[in-house]
This record gives sequence, C-alpha cells and structure tokens, in this order.
Amino acid sequence: MELMPIQLFQLISKSTLLLLILFQLGACQNSNSSSESKEKAIEKEEDSSIAPALDITAAMRKVMWKGELEAKIRFDSLNLDDYYGLGPLEGLAGELMIWNGKVWVSRFISADSMQVSEDPRSGAPFFVGSRIKNWQKIELPTYIKDIHSLEKFLDEQAYYSGQPYAFRLEGRLSYADIHLQNLKPGSKVSSPEEAHAGQTNYQLENINADILGFYSQEHQGVFTHHDSHLHMHLLSKDQQWMGHLDSANFNQIILFIPES
Repeated sequence: MELMPIQLFQLISKSTLLLLILFQLGACQNSNSSSESKEKAIEKEEDSSIAPALDITAAMRKVMWKGELEAKIRFDSLNLDDYYGLGPLEGLAGELMIWNGKVWVSRFISADSMQVSEDPRSGAPFFVGSRIKNWQKIELPTYIKDIHSLEKFLDEQAYYSGQPYAFRLEGRLSYADIHLQNLKPGSKVSSPEEAHAGQTNYQLENINADILGFYSQEHQGVFTHHDSHLHMHLLSKDQQWMGHLDSANFNQIILFIPES
C-alpha cells in the first residue's frame, strides 16, 4: 500500500519523536550515573582522611588483672617533638602526661595536694601516644557540658571514619574531678580493686586547663576502660594539678583534633 504524503509525514514525526524520547532517557541515565559517581567520589574523598597513627604500649587490662606494674616504655631516649601521650606512672605511683613533648608526672603528697613536675626519665606500664604537628580547631555545641555529652558528640561525628585518634580540649571548667594512683611500693595486684587501692581523687573548681584525650571504639581494656571510648588527662594551666579526668563541668571549652 502506498502511503499518502500526510501519512508519511505523521510516520516520520512519530519516529523522530520516539528517537528524541530515547535520546533524552539515555541522557538522563548518564546524568544520574555521573551524579552518583561524583557522590561516591566525594564520599570516598571524605572517608580517605587518616588520623595520625597511635603508639600503643602494653594494655590496661594487664596492669589491672596481671599486676604488670613495671615500666614498659621510657621516654628519656625517645624523640618527643610534637608528641602527646598519657598513661599511669610505673608502679601505679602517679599519673603521666606528655604535652607537646614535655613529660609531666603527678605524685601524691596529701589528700588535698600533689606534686606536678617534668620528668622525662619516667616510664609507664601502659601508654598511648601520637605525634601531631598541626591541630584543627572545632567549636563545640553549647549543650556539651560534661564527659558523657562529649563522648556522645564524638561518637556521632565519627571523625576519621571511626579510626582511633588523639584530641585535646582547652578552656575553663567550672568543676573537675581528677585522680592519681598512689599504690604502695611492692604491692601485688590481681584485680582492679587492688590496682586502685591507693587512688586519690581531687575536686577542682573554676580551673583553666589543657586536657589530652584519646578516642577509640576498639581499645577497651587497652587504653580506655571497658565502659568508655575515652581516656583523658587534665593539666591545669598553672601546672599545679594533673591527673586522670573522671568527671567535669565544661564552661568555655574548645576541641582540637589532628589535621589529616
């Protein structure tokens, strides 16, 4: 059957329209595919940030349950440039904190006083540290007023895709409860209760301080307690107080994490 000119024109128009629709669908699919690729690339780029490596020596559980109180690491022969770290003092005779290369130790004097001094020859039965040259400043939300809300915030932010990392806090605390260990020389330890037999707590008010912390969801019993993702030590700005931070009321505090 021979097509009339009008019928032929209609057939060509329909074919052209169909081709245009197919072309448009293909373009949309390519566009969506390109967008998805870009989104995946962005996600990959965001996930690629790597926290500075942690140096982990021994484990908290070996001190608490096996009584391994002797120093497993000493600092007088190490390069401590740009270095930060914390742990208990050997023999559980105090607390230890390395802040920007300076090794600070605290020892018991009385129920309301302690001795804080630099001691690069000291050692620790377990320890965590990291070398960090540059820090990134982060303004914390105003609702973060204590350790619990800080830990929840860090859990939610998932910096470095959940990798363990060091952090520090700087500012003013309206209240801080810190402790240091003061185990008698020659003590034998086979439980946390025995390990903490000489622990002394100090309550501080309206204090300006630097706080060093380590965050991990993987190291309970290694450098954090079994019920926490944080281990933090506080050093007052006047270097009169230093110890493990048990609780706090933050007043004006700023968070710093390592630049990746």
